[in-house]
Amino acid sequence: MAHESPARPAAVTGVRAVTSSPGALTAAVRLTAALAAVVVAGAGGTLLPGALHGTPVMNGSARGTAIVMLAVSVPVLLASATLARRGSARARIVWLGTAGHLTYNAVLLLFATPFNRLFLLYTTMLGLAIATVVAVAAATDVEGLAARFDVRTPVRGIAAYLGVVAALNTVLWLSDVVPATVRGDQELLDGTGLTTNPIYAQDLAVWLPLAAWAAWSLWHRRPWGYLAGGAMLVLWVLEAVSVATDQWLGGKADPASDVASTAMTAPFAVLAVVGLVPAILLLRRLDDAPAPEER
Repeated sequence: MAHESPARPAAVTGVRAVTSSPGALTAAVRLTAALAAVVVAGAGGTLLPGALHGTPVMNGSARGTAIVMLAVSVPVLLASATLARRGSARARIVWLGTAGHLTYNAVLLLFATPFNRLFLLYTTMLGLAIATVVAVAAATDVEGLAARFDVRTPVRGIAAYLGVVAALNTVLWLSDVVPATVRGDQELLDGTGLTTNPIYAQDLAVWLPLAAWAAWSLWHRRPWGYLAGGAMLVLWVLEAVSVATDQWLGGKADPASDVASTAMTAPFAVLAVVGLVPAILLLRRLDDAPAPEER
């Protein structure tokens, strides 16, 4: 594979439009609108009394997840889609990361809550979230996006952050999963009411490998590294907010449980703030001015 040249600053190459076919962008926007509507219905239903049939701690955590989806993720999703349609390059990255966050949490609502009347809404939410991620990525001129980044963008520092977080998270999950696998027991599921853990499953199968690939791509200034790396940073900030909230409500629902704890709310809130730093460092070096053909 030929080595790709680092992105040049806009002052050298001229501002390149982040283009896509009108049809592709329209499809992504329509999927986004449908996803937002289903999230409002599904996450809103999750907050209704009697909707969930899990353990108290897991019900509290699910409600925390639903609150963040409603109060944070949906507004950010719709705002970023609107701005991206108007030509904002930064908004495309935020749009993709937020759709990824909704995908992540749709999996949790679907597989970490016992079967209930919201099942079809949860399945529809997951399908639309995945379709939105694919559509937004497909509607983005990835090379055009990468060309808008200044050469002074601290890509290696940001890539290192992505790689370190992915590696530490992988080690943490494997330190739980490997001993349980060797012993053949289900102790790590005690108190959850689950038969398996969808957090371990999707992180180890999808999100952590994706973060590692994004880190490698960004380190080498590959075009996809800017889009995927930026989207992962957005996803992680939103997820830290989500975990802080679900730990608080889960801990409040069952203070005796060690599945969730209010003591974890502050650390995850701090992680959300910390995660904003590399996200801002990346996005602030992205030229968001309309290209001549977009004006």
